[in-house]
Amino acid sequence: MILKLKRTPGIFLVGFMGSGKTTIGRKLAEELGWSFADLDDDIETREAARISDIFENRGEEEFRRMEALALEERVRQVRAAKPLVLALGGGAFVQPANRELIAASGVSFWLDCQLERIEERVAGFAHRPLAKDPQRFRKLYEVRKDAYAQADFRIPIASDDPMDAVRSILETPGLF
Repeated sequence: MILKLKRTPGIFLVGFMGSGKTTIGRKLAEELGWSFADLDDDIETREAARISDIFENRGEEEFRRMEALALEERVRQVRAAKPLVLALGGGAFVQPANRELIAASGVSFWLDCQLERIEERVAGFAHRPLAKDPQRFRKLYEVRKDAYAQADFRIPIASDDPMDAVRSILETPGLF
């Protein structure tokens, strides 16, 4: 069964790295009968490089430019009435222009996962360039929470079962 949003057919999952955006997004798209995309995967495919390599070789500013372009491409898909669940990278929603584009193109959900759980999830993953320094990682988490709080809806991530978050999203009053 394919469900339709009352607004533009786009669901944008935002939150800190390791909050479950990709895992939850895939399951949500499956439940809805929609397409799923991960913005970081889009960038890696287009650039033929890993995110960590882009950060290291081209810098965060260049990565954010690429990210904005990739988001614009996905928004065009949504505006063409092609239902999509999109998992954004952890910093995408922090950029005001990206937030505005998302607000005009669908519904955003903040997957609010506690820092301790995130730290457990990302421990030992070298592909997360902003997670290499634990002190900077914690500070970044605190700084980004204000931006994430601007999402349309907040979904607390209280377990490691992605279906709990999927059910919470599907039960959002007035969404479908």
